[in-house]
Parts: sequence; C-alpha cells; structure tokens
Amino acid sequence: MSPRPYRLGQREKSTEQTRTRILSAARELLLTDEGFTGFSIDAVARRADVARMTVYHQFGSKIGLLEALTGYLAEHGGMEQLANAFRLTDPFEALDEFVRVFGQFWQSDRVVTRRLRAMSALDRDFEEVVKARDERRRAGLRVIVLRIVEKYGKPAPETIDEIVNILFTLLSFETFDALAGSTQSIEEVSPLVQRLARATLRLNEERYN
Repeated sequence: MSPRPYRLGQREKSTEQTRTRILSAARELLLTDEGFTGFSIDAVARRADVARMTVYHQFGSKIGLLEALTGYLAEHGGMEQLANAFRLTDPFEALDEFVRVFGQFWQSDRVVTRRLRAMSALDRDFEEVVKARDERRRAGLRVIVLRIVEKYGKPAPETIDEIVNILFTLLSFETFDALAGSTQSIEEVSPLVQRLARATLRLNEERYN
C-alpha cells in the first residue's frame, strides 16, 4: 500500500493543529492590552509562534482570520444547538430556545466577546465581521416571527420589521451583558430576556388590535 494517504492525513492533521493554534493565539491576544489596541496579523503570528505568511496562508487576510475566530468562538460556545430552535413545532418555544442558546453563547467567552464588539467601533475589519454575524441573528429571528404570524395570525404583518428589530436588540450581547452586570452570569438572565421577548410580541399585538 502506498504511504501517500498516510502522509496526506498527517499533513492535514498538522495543518489543522496550526490553524487551531493561530485561532487560540488570536483569542488570547484579544485579552491583552496589546491585542485590544493593536490586533494584527503580525501580532497574532508572534503569539502563535508562526511566520506571518503562515497566518496569511491559513486565513488569507485579517478579515478572514476574524471570521474564522468568530466561527471558532461560536463552535466552542455551542451555537450548533441553535438548529434545535427551528425544529420545535411551537414558534414561541422556538423563540425561547433561540434566546437560551444565545445566552449560553454570550456567556461562553464573555470578555473576548466584549472586546471583539468594542473593537468593531474602532476597526473597520472588526465591524464588518461583527455586523455579518449579527445579521445572521436578525435573519433567524425573522424566521421565528414569521412562523408566529403564520400560526396565530398576529401580530399584524406590518409590525414584523419593528418586532424583529426590537428582538434583535434584546438578544444582543450588549443587552445580556448589561442585564447580567458584574454579579450574574449572562445565562442567568436568559429567562428574563425570554419574558421580555414574549412581552414584545404581546405589546405589539395589543397596539394593533
């Protein structure tokens, strides 16, 4: 048997290990003062102890690295569970599950997430990546709200955009983080956000009745 498949497997494993080391270094860098003020390909490469061209080879650009980092955080934060929300028959239960998963995710790496989002106000690359992730949250909420309208005939269809925008804000990291403060974990305030999300739908229903 040719040793080629074995060598290819070893190479793929080594490449994946290098990729993980770089992503771990990028995450760790964000926790330092250096990373908060000067996150760059060079800084990540130094922290990961690889050549800067290795980072470019793996991710293509700073944006590519940040996209991979947000995906890495999502994977470790249990975001794959979000699919369960869309399998639930009752759309209100789907909304509750959607909130729960985001609460778990925001808590999973709270400080890094806070810094990522703070950097989006200062750095265009961070802003682009964070906005793209946020729009996925908005799209998921729209699907759930449309299911509620389809099943119950209310709230009024003309309020959908408004409701989605309110829910989008309620489920943001900033809202969870502010509600939790310094004394609670983000997951602990998820039941409150679930109640607020349902109240948003009730208030809009009453407004248009």
